[in-house]
Amino acid sequence: MRKVRIIARLDVKGPNVIKGVHLECLRVVGKPGELAEKYYEQGADELVYIDIVASLYGRQNLLNIVHQASDKIFIPFTVGGGIRTLHDIREFLKAGADKVAINTAATKRPELIREAAKMFGSQCIVVSIEAKNVGEHWEAYTDNGREKTGLDVIEWAKKAEALGAGEILLTSIDTEGTKKGFDIELIKKVTDAVSIPVIASGGAGSAEHFSACIKACNIDALAAAAVLHYNELTIDDMKEHIAEQGREVRKI
Repeated sequence: MRKVRIIARLDVKGPNVIKGVHLECLRVVGKPGELAEKYYEQGADELVYIDIVASLYGRQNLLNIVHQASDKIFIPFTVGGGIRTLHDIREFLKAGADKVAINTAATKRPELIREAAKMFGSQCIVVSIEAKNVGEHWEAYTDNGREKTGLDVIEWAKKAEALGAGEILLTSIDTEGTKKGFDIELIKKVTDAVSIPVIASGGAGSAEHFSACIKACNIDALAAAAVLHYNELTIDDMKEHIAEQGREVRKI
């Protein structure tokens, strides 16, 4: 069984890291560079940067953040937001990112996943899925949870894998920022449907939430944001609790 990765997630808006609830009601919680170094020093296995307003500020803002991170952060990191073409992906990988997350562009033209995986390798391509419960199923959304796609999340995850995605970043809009726990039903359905790694994001509020998700789902990685930004937990707290529950974590 693979070791569980603990990933610090930083949602970026302009020069700041922000945090909200259900991807709304955003408030500034810090600067990308400062928080990235803090979580790196705490022992995060990876970082994820998502620019939630890339269409407004353009890609240069996130490219600058990536350049700065690659000089100081020596763990893998993924970047996403406003990435629409193979050229965009190449720019971020050249700037120092290890992986690139795509969402909107992939839902509009799924073949981009295949093209990107063929050109850069599946290990570099993460498909980001923002999931919202709509009755008896979950629908994939884009634009920070604002735009419907009409895509069933489970079927979309399976298609993304078939097209060559190497990983899925799964964010529950319903639990995001609530600190009430991960959407275990959603996560389990996705992890049961695909064989590629899944990063669960949205809802972590305690160390117990991490272990509950690991116990219920065949999960590879868990993302944390609010509990880190508000200093309610450290990476070490999470890893220690997960290890106590019998699942291996990477040592700090």
